[in-house]
Amino acid sequence: MKLCATIEDMRQTLAAARHRQPQGTVGFVPTMGNLHQGHLSLVERARAENGLVVVSLFVNPVQFDRPDDLATYPRTPEADLALLAQAGVDIVFMPPAEELYPPGFATTIEVGGVAAVMEGPSRPGHFNGVATVLCKLFNIVAPERAYFGQKDAQQVAVVRQMVRDLNMDVAITACPIWREGDGLAASSRNSRLSPQARAQAPVIHQALESLQRAVNQGVVDVALLEGQLSAALTAGGTEKVEYATLVDPTTFTPLAGQRLQPGRPALALVAAWFGGVRLIDNKMLEVPAR
Repeated sequence: MKLCATIEDMRQTLAAARHRQPQGTVGFVPTMGNLHQGHLSLVERARAENGLVVVSLFVNPVQFDRPDDLATYPRTPEADLALLAQAGVDIVFMPPAEELYPPGFATTIEVGGVAAVMEGPSRPGHFNGVATVLCKLFNIVAPERAYFGQKDAQQVAVVRQMVRDLNMDVAITACPIWREGDGLAASSRNSRLSPQARAQAPVIHQALESLQRAVNQGVVDVALLEGQLSAALTAGGTEKVEYATLVDPTTFTPLAGQRLQPGRPALALVAAWFGGVRLIDNKMLEVPAR
């Protein structure tokens, strides 16, 4: 496994690797480190589908809307590199912040539409930062395929919008959410949960699962479903429900005031706080034909 810290080294290393495997595709997994099994499942998918696998480890400062969140974001580079070596990654790109954002850097990507709701208002500037760093990383790595977790469903939609709008030649693959045994979605933020908060946090998944059961039983009024979702989270011990809502899975337009219909899936989204840690999760809801 080759470790690169500069853009020039990354490009030269990748060019040499492509020369050795001229027919091989590059699968890219962008991460902010503090790797968990969810990240490794993306690497496994990339390994199965490509001749070369590149992973980036970069805590992107411009996507944090709160300085304290950036300062406390967990960083475990030595453990991350050991995991990636075991997973068979070919190249790791781990640049310092000044490599991607040198003095005088003044260009950002702003994605509208799907980025303007839910996480957009909740975290001002977040998606601009995500889009900007991914645009840079796609330009540096030039992968044929890039892999993201479905837990960050809106981020996946934002990235697809950017790739489509800017005619980027990369296929975006969303991989299933990897969950702990009790249903909690894998997240780097889980390591910051206190024992009590960790015990409470699986209620997010439980509440989402209960929503599908309600739909199966004929509850299709969006207001009722959103109320049930919020109530379950509150009863389960969350200190704050930031949002618990149903949206169109493509446009992320809220479905408030509507009724779910067979053949038209809805995406249930949650952002809730446990012990001072903000967690997100989601579930696609399918309405059975009657």
